[in-house]
Amino acid sequence: MDRITLSGVTAVGYHGVFDFERRDGQPFVVDAVLHLDFAKAAESDDVRDTAHYGEVADRIKEWITGEPLNLIEALAVRIADSLLNDFDIQAVDITVHKPQAPIEVPFGDVAVSVHRARIGGLQP
Repeated sequence: MDRITLSGVTAVGYHGVFDFERRDGQPFVVDAVLHLDFAKAAESDDVRDTAHYGEVADRIKEWITGEPLNLIEALAVRIADSLLNDFDIQAVDITVHKPQAPIEVPFGDVAVSVHRARIGGLQP
């Protein structure tokens, strides 16, 4: 299976369990790996025959900046399900980073990852 990798889609969102997270917002960073077959796109050389990564990035940004969720796990699943539903891909891997999470000890990043596949497609 071929892959498109889109790394570092960043926007300010208002996700979190604390009131100040929902009030003040913070950056969220999303990485996406789209699994699909490039055969048709390679033959036609037409963007309509692949997953348009500009449109994918826009969809990810819409989820980051959209209705607040408590958990980044919920955000990751919603992004994955949306991309799988709206683009001609067989599977997707989504990682949501919350680099300014309210953690009391020094840390570099916190992230969650999900894999979703079409029924009959790639398995997790």
